[in-house]
Formats: sequence, C-alpha cells, structure tokens
Amino acid sequence: MLVFNIYLMKKKLSLIFTAAGLLLFTNACTDLKEEVLDETLSVELSDQAAANGLIAPVYALLPNLFQHTTYFALQEITTDEAILPYRGGTDWGDNGIYQALHQHNTTSTDPNVNNTWNTLVQSISRSITAITGFKESADPNAAIYLAEARGMRAYYNLVMLDMFGIAFIKEDPGTTSKIVRGEEAVSYIESELLAIEPLVQSKTAVGPGRLNQAAVWSLLTRLYMNAGVYRNVYSPTIEFRPEDLDKAIQYSDKVIASGQAKLSADYFSIFSNNNHTNQELIFAVDQRADLNGHNRMAYFSISGDQFPLAEFPAANGTDGPGITSDFYQSWVQAYGAVDPSRDPRFYQQNMSIYTNAADTCINDADYKINRGILRGQQYGALRVNGAFTRCADNKLKVGKLTYVTRNRADLPVSFSELIDYTTAGSNYNTGYRVAKYEFSSKSNTGRNKGEADIVIVRLADIYLMRAEAKLRKGDAAGALADVNLVRASRTATLAPPALTSMTLDILFRERGFEFYWEMLRRTDMIRFGKYEGKWTEKTNSDVHKRIFPIPQTAIDGASNLPGYLSQNESY
Repeated sequence: MLVFNIYLMKKKLSLIFTAAGLLLFTNACTDLKEEVLDETLSVELSDQAAANGLIAPVYALLPNLFQHTTYFALQEITTDEAILPYRGGTDWGDNGIYQALHQHNTTSTDPNVNNTWNTLVQSISRSITAITGFKESADPNAAIYLAEARGMRAYYNLVMLDMFGIAFIKEDPGTTSKIVRGEEAVSYIESELLAIEPLVQSKTAVGPGRLNQAAVWSLLTRLYMNAGVYRNVYSPTIEFRPEDLDKAIQYSDKVIASGQAKLSADYFSIFSNNNHTNQELIFAVDQRADLNGHNRMAYFSISGDQFPLAEFPAANGTDGPGITSDFYQSWVQAYGAVDPSRDPRFYQQNMSIYTNAADTCINDADYKINRGILRGQQYGALRVNGAFTRCADNKLKVGKLTYVTRNRADLPVSFSELIDYTTAGSNYNTGYRVAKYEFSSKSNTGRNKGEADIVIVRLADIYLMRAEAKLRKGDAAGALADVNLVRASRTATLAPPALTSMTLDILFRERGFEFYWEMLRRTDMIRFGKYEGKWTEKTNSDVHKRIFPIPQTAIDGASNLPGYLSQNESY
C-alpha cells in the first residue's frame, strides 16, 4: 500500500500546480466557482504524478488556516483564554479588530474572519477539484485519494459549520453549491465521513499529516458532541440527544481500541519540533515540508525581547496575546495553596539557570526558553545592537530581560497577571504568556519555518470527549476514569493528582488545562454554555455571536444570485 508523503509533495507544489492546471480562486468565491490557471500546457504526467498533483492542494492551505490571525484568532481571542490589547499604544491596535473579537463585536469586514472564510472556501473548492479528477484517474491509488479528498471536504465543511453556521454541498465543479444549515448540514457531514471511513488508510500507515481512519473516527466524535449546537446554534439550551452521545462513545471507543494513537508521557513533547512522530497526534497540520510552515504559534505570545535561538539573533516574539486573569485563576482555584506549576501541563522549566539572580554564561546548544504559561521576570539571551552579548569564554550571556527593542530598557520583561484594555493593562509586559509550541530551531525571523505539526486532533481529546458523553448520559464514574487516565499518563514528570469527583464544570475546567491555546476553546465554551458569560473586558451575552459574520465580500460576490447567501443574524 502506497504511503504518500504529503510533505514531500509540498516541496514540488509550484511545478505540480502549473503542470496539472491547478485552479486559482478569487475572494468572492462563495459559489465555489474556479478559474483554471493554465489549460494550454501539455506537460505529460504519469498517472501517479497526476494523482499526487490533485491530492497535495487539498492539504496545502492547512498552514494558512492555522495561522495566528485566522483560525487561532477566532477560536481563542474570542474566549476567556486569550486577550490581545493595544500594546503600549503602538502594537496590535489594528483598528480595534482584536478588541472587537474578544468583546464579541466583530463585523463582516474583519480581516481575521475574511481570511478564515476564504481559506475554507478555497480548500473546499480544491477538494471538489480533486474528487472530480480522481473519478477519472487511472492511478491504482485513486480510490484512496478520492476518499481522502472527500473526507477533507467534510472536514473543511465541519469547520465552516462550526464558525459560520453553514456548509456547502457541491459535486460538479460547474454547478453552484447548495448551502445548508442546521440538521441538514450535520447529516451531510456525517454521511460523508461515514462513507469514506472504511476506505482511508490507518494512521499507522500514513501518519498524522494525512486524513486517516483514526482521524475520521475522531471527527465523527467531534461532530456528534457538537451536533446539538450545530442543529440550533442560537438555542439557549443545547440539546444533547442520547443517540449522539452514544455515537460519540462508539467512535471514540474505535479510536482508543485501534491502538493507532497513544497518550504521551511528556506533555510538552506533543508540541515540540519533532512532534510528527509523537504517538498522541491523530490528525495534524504537517509542517515538515522543507520547513515551509510557519512559527506563528510559538512567536505570537512571547515578548519581542525574548530571543529563543542562539543561532538567530533576529528571531523573537511579538508581545501578542496573553491569557486572561480569569483563565489563570481557574488554575489557582483548582490547586489552592499549591502553585499551578505543580501540573506538568502548566509549565516546563528547561533550564534552572533562568531563575538565577546573576547573569550567566551558557553554551549555545543548552539555550532553550521555558514552555507553557510564562509568569514574572523572564531571562534570556541579552542582545545589544542586533548581536548577542558574549561572555569572556564566548558563551552566551543570559540575564534579566528588559524591553530594549522598544526603547524601554527601564521596563522589565516581567509578565503580570493584569491584562486588560486600560493603559496599565495594555503595556508590553502585561499578561501571562503562552509558549506551548516549541520555538522552531530553524526560524531565522521568528515567524517563518515552523517545524512543529499543529494539532488538529489528539488522543487526549478523544478520551475527554468520551468522558463528556458518558457524563452527559449520567455515568460520572466512567467520565472520572477517562479524565484521570489522561492525567495519570503524563509520567515524564510528576503527573497531576487524580481527581475525586466529576461534574460538567470540572470537566470544562479540565479541558481548559489540557487544551489551552489549541483552538478548541470557543467551541468548548459554546457547548458547555459558557460563551455568553462575562470575563475580562467581555460582557456581551448575545447568543447570535456564537458564530461569525459571513464576510461582506462573499455576500457581495453572490449578489447576482438573489437569496443565495444571507448574512448571519445580528450582523
């Protein structure tokens, strides 16, 4: 059975896109119409090369979708986990779009919304193009690729349904898509995933970077857990149908029993640069391709005066979002008098040297910044005039960081719990920061060349969704066992202590501890009835803000089809 390495194909995308006549898209592509880039080329391709040229584009925009200013912004900055103020009155103002996201006042011209929408629409369209091509392909693996493309179309539609409340049904590239909502959208996505379930390969065969059998079961589990939201997204009470919960348990059981994924003993290794082989990953954005991915998950939150790589003195952070005090306090309340760093998911100190009072000289190879939630004074490589300071023995000089690059050497890089939209709460150093993904060792600018695969689904989520389904069916003991199994698995350090009881509030809190910064929080908050609540700088309780506005450009682009695409309520 062929194992097609999608990451190797990405290295050749430019050639393949042209040779195969790949389709170019416009922003106003609501009906998923496409333009052929070049139909005049007569490049002769083997059946296998043509098939590879069709499947690679289906995955190619995943890194774009999972950038900090697309899916991440919509899934995290809208929640109680992340907040991005106007830093120092000079950075991340962006006409107030991040404040509006956090306060649930986003408009249909928001670029984060537009970019997410456009990436999803283009990815759906590329999937349709691939499906059409594979139906006529003579390649012996065409049936597998066809199933993958069909499954990816379902995945993109699942994200579209979650974020915008609609899904697109389209089989013929020459026709206009049918737009569906609610029950019809849920049934369509379910039927597509079920149809390809027996046809895709196992995760063991293809790895987490391609849609695999365990990934399909995982997406079905996710669909069933959220089906009550998707059927009636504005309902004040979410209906969890027993049959949905049973199916969520059924497909999570399949994932677990298959042995295609295993819980990682080392929590932060799940998000490290070599995580493609981490067995906890089920489905992920493959970023190995010549390191052509992005490092945005690592750079977005940390300070502009944190330089994590001894080799690259220009690679730094950007003082983006921090966690809210509300989210931090959920850790404090869980651990009481014990510091939350007791939990190995909260923090990983890579070098005790960081906490030494005096400047220290260290080998370049030993220099790594800490991971997890970063609090207080930060230590790191000291930079002067664009170069790192060296000790007499040429080792890297590490000390207390200040905001030298901001011309604020008087301001320490000392992260505070306070972060809000006041002048005091919007300074460069406000808010505890998140360095969950490892900073790419190849990112010479800090933004480019990501090495870590970005998690879409991992095994811990399967256990916790199964726990939730059990709990909603009244099986608190079964739910508690699943949650404690995940907690006990983190044996590389001292595992979190076992919980003694389980409620929906405890389970929601546990999902926050396990999955913070992984772009699940908005979906979780809606499902658990928390999204209309109050937290730092957010008081809007309008249920219509559970989904985002359809971009105005998309509505304008469909204006020649009266009634085809209507704006979501309250926008």
